Parts: sequence; structure tokens; C-alpha cells
Amino acid sequence: MGNGGGIKKWITENKTAVVATAITLAFCVVNSMMISKDIFLLMAIPLVGLLVVLFTFKIETAMLITAFFTPFAIDMALVPKMELSMPVEPMMILFSGIFIFRVLIAKSYDTAILKHPVVISAMAMLGWMLITSITSEMPMVSFKYLAARIWFMIPFFFAATQIFRSTKRIRQFFWCYAFSLIVVILISSIKTVSNFSDLQTLHRVMKPFYNDHTAYGVAIALFVPVAFYFAIEKRSNLLIKTLSIVALGILLMGLIFSYSRAAWISVVGAIGVYYAIKFGMKIKWMLVIAGMGVALFFTYQADVLYKLGKNNQDSSYNLADQVRSISNISTDASNVERLNRWASALRMFEERPFVGWGPGTYQFIYGKYQRSYQLSTISTNSGNLGNAHSEYIGPLADEGIPGTIFIVLVFGFTFATGIKVYRTTKDKNVANMALAFTLGLFTYYVHGIFNNFLDTDKLSVPFWGFTAAIVALDLYFPKKEKQTADNAKQLEQKNG
Repeated sequence: MGNGGGIKKWITENKTAVVATAITLAFCVVNSMMISKDIFLLMAIPLVGLLVVLFTFKIETAMLITAFFTPFAIDMALVPKMELSMPVEPMMILFSGIFIFRVLIAKSYDTAILKHPVVISAMAMLGWMLITSITSEMPMVSFKYLAARIWFMIPFFFAATQIFRSTKRIRQFFWCYAFSLIVVILISSIKTVSNFSDLQTLHRVMKPFYNDHTAYGVAIALFVPVAFYFAIEKRSNLLIKTLSIVALGILLMGLIFSYSRAAWISVVGAIGVYYAIKFGMKIKWMLVIAGMGVALFFTYQADVLYKLGKNNQDSSYNLADQVRSISNISTDASNVERLNRWASALRMFEERPFVGWGPGTYQFIYGKYQRSYQLSTISTNSGNLGNAHSEYIGPLADEGIPGTIFIVLVFGFTFATGIKVYRTTKDKNVANMALAFTLGLFTYYVHGIFNNFLDTDKLSVPFWGFTAAIVALDLYFPKKEKQTADNAKQLEQKNG
């Protein structure tokens, strides 16, 4: 009786979606019997109608469904020279259009969001991308790139900050993506076992879901700290905790077998930051240490590069050798090519330091900025092996100094906000959740040194979703009562 009542209640609360689904399924069944396979696209009409109804009346559910399908999405060229990640990018475009319409008509968006430093820096980033798209060497490329960035951010950042007023929604978002990612990990791991001695095959076992092992590795690294938090959370019942532990184990297996050295480094870095935060280190000292590390590298870069150049260990399916190959910049093709891409980006930046060449243009232009003595065995002039391989250096070439400044501000303000929420929020579970999402994002900040994936749906969805979660936890959850020094002094005088 209890289960029947629960189902009835759910149907009553979601009758619009249920009716639309029933009509859609009936239409598809009839068409499958009456229409030839050559015109099967006609069956997409009610599916699109269903999505419109769902995205209009159940926007929270629509966001969760989009997150669920993201790890399974596959790039497809629906029109010549334009690929979309199917089915999620059309869903994001539809979501963005409906959300903007709802905001303009209902005017229900919380404007307090727009005053948050993370949101301000994100909007400044988009504004500068618009300016540099106008000045771009290839305007059509840049405006397409900007459009994609916007439809990535509207559902999973600007809308998500409103949806994430409840920690329940944050958890649902995490597990929607994580469940699908775990399925991809299991599929990839089965392929790994059968091809364990072939490193090149191991770098491709995650296809067609993820383009390469680096994107796959960074996605898993993002989720490891949060999965760890859910596995040890005291409020969880035994079943949820057991499932979380299993999920964490699968994520760690996927991380190891991703053979992504940058992903491994990022998780180690997150562990270091966790202990720094636990020991009470102030944010400013973390920034000072990071700045000193960068300064020391550039001061002694000749000596450092010379030492690294003596390492000849190439990438290997042996985990120990793979770790040793991290510092090989003399023969490891991946490392050599990354340095080549960075050098090309810096030469492009030197030529146009303020506005750059335009968002998304690097891969079409960098070829002529390569130097023969820096080429690797996998170098190409066509840019078909990715972009500038850095979330910090890439914007220098595409958008000039301001482009890099704005993305660093987004990272920095989000990191600082996450730590602030951890240290000031009244609810301990909310505080620990904020710390977990901050550490997850930190893995991407570290990984951003070596690669950039915010132009893909696979990484943009969790990245902006995690960022939105931290902003929402900061704005919508009560802080600890703070006693000022003056109040403490007055209380002391009163009691004295």
C-alpha cells in the first residue's frame, strides 16, 4: 500500500511530464509500425515536444537528466563543419533558451547571485570573450566558441545556483553524472583488462564517450574527493554509505587505469591542500606558496629544464614507469608536444598581448608559430590533437592577458569561497560538502596547468556544477554566529 501511494503521489506531482511521455511513446509506437525507416526522423518531433514540456515545467529535472546523459554523449556532425555532443548540447541550448525566457518574463532570478565575486568574475570572463570575438582573427570561430561556453554555463552555473538552494539537489546532480561516469569506467576497465600490454590501446579504451585518457582522467579526479566525502558522511544510512564506498572504489580504479599523469598529480595536490586547510593555513599563505613556486621555477628554469631533460623514461603501462615519465621532457612525446604547444601559444601572445587572436582560434593558427627544434613525433599543423594544453596559457593566445586574469579570478574566488564556507557555515555537513567540492575543483585547477577542457561538455558540466554548488552553499546556508572583538570586550567588562 505504501509503495502504491508513493507512486500515485509522484504521478500526481508530475502529471504534465507523465502525460507528455505517454503521448510521445504512443506516437513513436504508431510510427514504428506505419512509417518506413527512411523517414524515422519524423519520430523526433514528439521527443522534441516532450523535452520542451519537461524543460519548461520541470527545469530542475531537466538539468539532472542532462547531467546524467553527459558522460554517454557522443560528438556528431549534424551539419557540415559543425559537431555537437549528442544528445546533451541540443538539450543545453533548449535549456538556455527557456531559462532566459523564464527569467525575462517571470523576473524571478535572485539578483544577490549577480553580486557574488565568483559570478562577477565569470560574467567578466564572458564579457571579455565577447569583446575578443569581435576583434578576432576568425570571428565565426570565436562566436561559435563563445556560444558554446554560454550554453554550458547557463544550465550548470547561472541556473544551478538557484536550483542548488537545497543540498538534496546538489547530491542529485553529483550522482546523476557520477553514476553514468561509473558505467563508462566499468566499460573502459573491461577493455583495459583485455589490452593491458598495449599502452596506445589503453589510452583509447574510454572512446567514444571521452575523446582521450586525459579528459577521462580529469573527470574522474574531479569526482574522487566528493565521493570520498559521501563515503564517510555520518548522516548517511548503511545502504547509502555502502554504495558510496563502492562508487569511490570504482572511481579510484578508473583513475589508476586512466594512465593520466596530470590527473594523478591533481589528486595528490588536493590531498596536500586538504591537510593545509585542516591545519588552519590561511588562504593568503597558500597563494604565497603557490606564487613562490612559480617564481622559483622561472628563476631557475634553465637548471630545472636541464635536469628534466636527462630523464628518458617514456610513458608506460607499468605504473611506476608512468610516474617516472612525468618529468621526461626529452623523449616522451606527450610532454614534448605539450611544451611545443605552450611555446607556440606564448609566441602568439607576444604578437597580440591584449586582445589575443580570438576565442577558439589557437588550433587554427598556432602551426606557423611552431619551431622545428621543438616539434615532437606527434606534432601537427592542423590542431587535430587538441588546443594549447593549458587553462592558463591558452587564454593568453586567444584572449590576451585579461583572458587569463579572468579565468584565474574565477578559480581563485571559487577556491576562497569554498574554504570560507567550510570555516564559517553553521551546519557541519554543509561545511564538509563545501570542502569536498572545493577539493574536487582544485584537482581541475592543477590539471589546468597541463590541459584545458572547459570547451567540452564532458568537463564543463561538472566544473560549472561544482562551482555553482559552492556559490549556493555560500549564499543560502546559515553561517556561524560571529562575535566581534568589541562585543567580546563589552561582555568581559559587563562580567568583570
